[in-house]
Amino acid sequence: MKYLFAAVMLASAVVGFSEAASAAGGCGPGWYRGAYGGCRPMRGPVVVRPGPIVVAPAPVVVVPRARVCPYGFRWYAGRCRPF
Repeated sequence: MKYLFAAVMLASAVVGFSEAASAAGGCGPGWYRGAYGGCRPMRGPVVVRPGPIVVAPAPVVVVPRARVCPYGFRWYAGRCRPF
């Protein structure tokens, strides 16, 4: 039983360290950790990326709402109530 427990602990440690190594230092693809802990870009071939896509906003149409309650009343808590 001790050998089985030791084998499971060893396997979990190996899996845990392999996941941390694939995180690229937390900086993301194309970046690495510098001497003082900051993220630095990797020097390599320049990749040309397309510019940002700008989409014109849709026009906003405001329609006045019809009066729900008669004068002297207001809509509150799901029904017309007097002021």
